[in-house]
Amino acid sequence: MAVSIPVLVIVIALHLIAFVLAVGAERRRSTVKIVPDEYDEQTYCVYGTDASTAYGLAAFGLLLISQTLVNGITKCLCFGRGMMGGSSTTCAIFFFVFSWVSFLGAEACLLAGSAKNAYHTKYRAAFQVESLSCATLRKGVFAAGAALTLLSMIGSIFYYWKHSKADTGGWQKHQNEGLGMAASNYTESTERKG
Repeated sequence: MAVSIPVLVIVIALHLIAFVLAVGAERRRSTVKIVPDEYDEQTYCVYGTDASTAYGLAAFGLLLISQTLVNGITKCLCFGRGMMGGSSTTCAIFFFVFSWVSFLGAEACLLAGSAKNAYHTKYRAAFQVESLSCATLRKGVFAAGAALTLLSMIGSIFYYWKHSKADTGGWQKHQNEGLGMAASNYTESTERKG
């Protein structure tokens, strides 16, 4: 199996879009303000935008599609015909594990961050109470997901590349290359003699 440029372009594009969405989710995390109620002496939590939940879930989905594409094409290293032995096989196995570990870490960060960001507390407290708890997402959860998304992209690219080299033993089928056959002038020579 040779490396397919369209597959690489799709995998890189999906990972980069997921990275941008994860960074956007980090920048647009929910913010909270404690606001006094105008009718009684209670306070409550008012949350800002919820856009980072949607960004995080979109990044989660794109990363899942990309990982499914790479592992579907390579048959997940488990199915299909065996690979040739050597350093390409060893590297393919290393990058397979690396891409899966970084993928699972990124997915965990994106999903947990989206779930925690969507959670809004509705606690109320009296004005004199200083410890009103308004749950918000910690800074850096989506950023960790973005960093792991880039690592997953690197791992997936190298896994696909090394798998294709190990699958063919480094040989690629070439078509229409090299010396072509010359046209035969057999008919001309038989006509002259006759």
